[in-house]
Amino acid sequence: MTPTRRNVLGAALGGAAAAGLSAPAAHAASWQLRWSPSASADGLRAFETLEDDRAGSHASASPHIRAVGDTWRFDMHTVDRDTATDRQRHEVTGLRTGGGFLRWTEGQTWRVTYGMYIPASLRATTSFTHIMQMKQPGAGTSPLVVQSLRRVDGTQTIELTLPIDGILVGRTALAPLHDSWVDVDFQVRIGNDSAGSVRWILRKGPATLIDVSRSGVDTFLADRLRPKWGIYRSLKDTSGSLRNCHLLLRNMKGYQLV
Repeated sequence: MTPTRRNVLGAALGGAAAAGLSAPAAHAASWQLRWSPSASADGLRAFETLEDDRAGSHASASPHIRAVGDTWRFDMHTVDRDTATDRQRHEVTGLRTGGGFLRWTEGQTWRVTYGMYIPASLRATTSFTHIMQMKQPGAGTSPLVVQSLRRVDGTQTIELTLPIDGILVGRTALAPLHDSWVDVDFQVRIGNDSAGSVRWILRKGPATLIDVSRSGVDTFLADRLRPKWGIYRSLKDTSGSLRNCHLLLRNMKGYQLV
């Protein structure tokens, strides 16, 4: 059988035990902390790039993205417009460390954890409202993974999808998240074709709201994968859910499985 990237990764993680190596020679894979910015100390320097009102549509309200105490805050107003005028976008991208940034490349496994506060004014919509994306950098590239607020049969939900392949990884009710801090744990193995995998966990205090995973999926196009956070939403909502709103993030950390 021709080895695949998935087989090779599995061998790397479990092969030591299968080979019967002694404890000193076997090195189990573990999550290594690679990124742990402080909102108060690092501010927006925590991120690789900033996409704040790219069209200059609402300069009087700038900045729409800023550090406030120990949080990063994203403000969205109904009058804000992106360069494509049928949508709105205030997002940050990437994980900056010192003078550079972390590159998520094919064959690697990464994890991000953070606290997320979604006020009741940030509602699910009938069209797209993304609050996290995973994309290949560059203009015109479609997202590989999105965390979105979507109305389903009139109910507000939060979901994780792999949009290029039309895969719904998981979905749960949004109402329990509103006006409270929720912990997000997202993990991705970066692999082409069917060599990738994702896991998505939401916790509120001691309660796990959702814990879903999907393997054998495509999480790579070319070059690298890069996370984005913020509010990116369509103006084509038909439910009347678009409001002035904001999103808060805190305690952001990035880990690599090594």
